[in-house]
Amino acid sequence: MSELTHAADVTLRGSFRFQDQPLFEELEFTLRAGEWTCLIGVSGAGKSTLLRLIAGLETGGKFEGIIATSQGESLEGKVAYMAQSDLLLPWLTLTDNIALGHRLRNQPLDDQRLADLIDRVGLTAHRDKKPPALSGGMRQRAALARTLLENTPIVLLDEPFSALDARTRSSMQELAYELLREKTVLLVTHDPSEAVRMGHRLFEVSDVGVAEHGVPNSVPIRAVNDPVVLARQAELLLTLRD
Repeated sequence: MSELTHAADVTLRGSFRFQDQPLFEELEFTLRAGEWTCLIGVSGAGKSTLLRLIAGLETGGKFEGIIATSQGESLEGKVAYMAQSDLLLPWLTLTDNIALGHRLRNQPLDDQRLADLIDRVGLTAHRDKKPPALSGGMRQRAALARTLLENTPIVLLDEPFSALDARTRSSMQELAYELLREKTVLLVTHDPSEAVRMGHRLFEVSDVGVAEHGVPNSVPIRAVNDPVVLARQAELLLTLRD
């Protein structure tokens, strides 16, 4: 496994076909080192597929091209991936689920860091419970904590805040942005507000490819009541409705 832990540019260049139908053709897409890139689009447009391609987990189609760092290195061992479903193992406690990646790799884990992270996602009182005893929002926070515990330069997040109430969502967005500040992050979301607030760059995935949309000039994470953010959010929502 590579020892690279600092942020890295990621380039995807190529075409992807699913069941002999083109999903992406001659796509060229770059994630900039140390930035949050947001993907938005209607359901079924291919956002999650693009995420799984970068993670090396998409097996349902044929990809021809290259996915690598800007130095031409493979992404193997450099990516943390959070799927839409929480993927918690029902026979393990919340704590053991969060620490699972480290345990499987026989990597040392700072127990205090683990406890602090569980506290910051608001789950200390539930740390010994198993997934069936947790709400959907708790399970999603546990999956987020497991991803935040990883020390990889590239982090892929597929709707990581979708099951959370508005107050918890806001605090988890801020926590994720704080802890992943020096990482290269790709966030898939259906929420225009989330995309405009969190993205250094924002792309729409549609049946004609991937198109970039502008974001406010201010630095993320942007205030939810910022007039420029609200205006850009409204413009993006109208674009998605067309």
